[in-house]
Amino acid sequence: MKIEEFFNQHNIIDLSFFNFRNAITAAYFANDALEVQKVNGNFESFFPVLGNVTNVYFPHVLEQLGVPGGQIEEFINDISEKGSVLIPEVHITVNGDEHVYSLLSTRTRDEAFSYLNGVQGQFVDRTAEWKLKKEREALLEEKLRDREIIEEKSRQLEDLATKLAKYLSPQIYQSIFSEAPGQSKAHARKNLTVFFSDIVQFTDLSDTLEPERLAVVINSYLSEMASIALECGGTIDKFIGDAVLIFFGDPDSDGEIEDALKCLEMAIRMQLRISELQKYWQKQGVSRGLHVRMGITTGYCTVGNFGSEQRLDYTVLGSPVNLAARLQAMAEP
Repeated sequence: MKIEEFFNQHNIIDLSFFNFRNAITAAYFANDALEVQKVNGNFESFFPVLGNVTNVYFPHVLEQLGVPGGQIEEFINDISEKGSVLIPEVHITVNGDEHVYSLLSTRTRDEAFSYLNGVQGQFVDRTAEWKLKKEREALLEEKLRDREIIEEKSRQLEDLATKLAKYLSPQIYQSIFSEAPGQSKAHARKNLTVFFSDIVQFTDLSDTLEPERLAVVINSYLSEMASIALECGGTIDKFIGDAVLIFFGDPDSDGEIEDALKCLEMAIRMQLRISELQKYWQKQGVSRGLHVRMGITTGYCTVGNFGSEQRLDYTVLGSPVNLAARLQAMAEP
């Protein structure tokens, strides 16, 4: 008689498997043919839909639980070739709720007790951990979406700012966008040098040229004049049709004398550039070319935001502005 015959088989299985009966995991024991011999109480409570699984082929048990075929095949191959299996995440629906388990199984060998030879395994319930992981991933995805939304809004704002920059002199644009929230530029009285220019007989030109040709001519003229003005440090107040109003001394100033000299330098450079572009404009249909009058004066002006609550214009007001316009009208082109 063998020694194993003196012991109760089921008790030995209970004792051999880390307190099989009271394990907090869903534990099972199967023979070498993978036929279930015993399950603990948690196995039955975890998976009540199974009923009695004694002598049932364990892969069929997995199939009944809804375990994907790929994982069942992995279980069979690993237990056969490696003698052990670890599937970290097995999704099983229990009473309509999704649960997640880790499936651990290993072959056992015992020379003294042959009925311990087989496969012992357990389902470790990791549902709570999985749910926390999902919540964390959802939060991360939400943060990622928020970041993407913020980045998109930032791109839209940058695009808007780029478009707005075309409607403002760079100095004014920089001054406005560097203001703290709730602040606005105050009105100030400053000694400025004001420049005013106008194209001679532009009204006649606009009546004779086709709109597309007129746009090419006037845009090329204003682009060239604006580039020179900015290079000389002038603040472009506005384009009034073909007329150009520029001032020096706000928001940045190099001193009243230096501001005036820069304005004079700008006017001379503009005249030279206008002469250089005459042939180009003649090819565009302006047979006599463009002739421009210019007026410059220095004096105290009020500068700041003027307008309504719906629309503001950062501009200069005062007699020097009017004088520059009158000097322009009297000047020879």
